Amino acid sequence: MIKVLLARLQQKHRTMTYPDGPPPPLPDRFRGRPVIDAARCPAGCRACLDACPTGALDPNDPAHIDLGKCLFCTECANACPQQAITYSGNYQLAARNRKELIVLRERQAVEVVGAALDAKLKKLFGRSLKLRQVSAGGCNACEADSNVLGTVGWDLGRFGIQFVASPRHADGLLVTGPVSQNMALALKKTFDAVSDPRIVIAVGACAISGGPYIDHTQVNNGAAAVVPVDLYIPGCPPHPLTILDGLLRLIGRIED
Repeated sequence: MIKVLLARLQQKHRTMTYPDGPPPPLPDRFRGRPVIDAARCPAGCRACLDACPTGALDPNDPAHIDLGKCLFCTECANACPQQAITYSGNYQLAARNRKELIVLRERQAVEVVGAALDAKLKKLFGRSLKLRQVSAGGCNACEADSNVLGTVGWDLGRFGIQFVASPRHADGLLVTGPVSQNMALALKKTFDAVSDPRIVIAVGACAISGGPYIDHTQVNNGAAAVVPVDLYIPGCPPHPLTILDGLLRLIGRIED
C-alpha cells in the first residue's frame, strides 16, 4: 500500500484543468471543423462530391458540408484538385439544432456550438447530470471515446456528470450507433424509462445521420428517428474533448 501511495504522489495531479485552463494538446492528425475556400472551388467540379462516402456535401453547393454526415475521413479534401477543403483544429463541433451542423461558406469562420439548456433544465441538470449510455448498433469507437471521459485525466464526474447503469436513475440518454432495427425498440423503451424532464444526446455520425450505414435498410439513420434529440456531437468518432466541450456547453459550464 505504501508503494502505491508513493507512486501516486510521484505522478502528481493528472486531471486536466479544462475548461478553467487551456484544453489538452491535440495530435497533429486531429481533424476538426472543415474549412472551405469557396473562391478556390472550380466551377462544375464534382470531385469532392463523388469522393464523399456519405453524401455530406450539398450537390447544389459543395461549399456546404453537413457535419452530421461527415466522417472526417478527408476523402473530399484529398480529391479536390485545388485543395479548397482543409480540416482545422477546431474541436468545438456540438450543436443543439440539427441545422447548425451545416458548415456554410458564409458561416465557416464562425464557431456554431451547442447552446445551454433553458433556465429550468439548467437549474435541474447544471450541477448533476446522470446519463444512461445506449449503444444502438455502434462499432464501439464512440462508446470508447465517451468512456475515456471517466478516466483520471478527464474526470467527468467533477462536473457532476456521470454514467449510470439504469435509465431509472438517469436524467437522459447518450446514444451512439446508427440505431439498427434490432435496437430501435430497445432505445424507445430505455427512453420511456427515463423520468421527465429528460434529455437525449446523439454522439457520432452514426447516431446523428446513420454514418457510413446511412439509408441502409437495417438502420434508422440515427437516434432522432426514434427519440427527440437535444444535443448533436458530430465525429467518427468525436474526440473526447469534443464530447466534453459539448456536454459542458449543454449544462452551461461553458458560455463563451
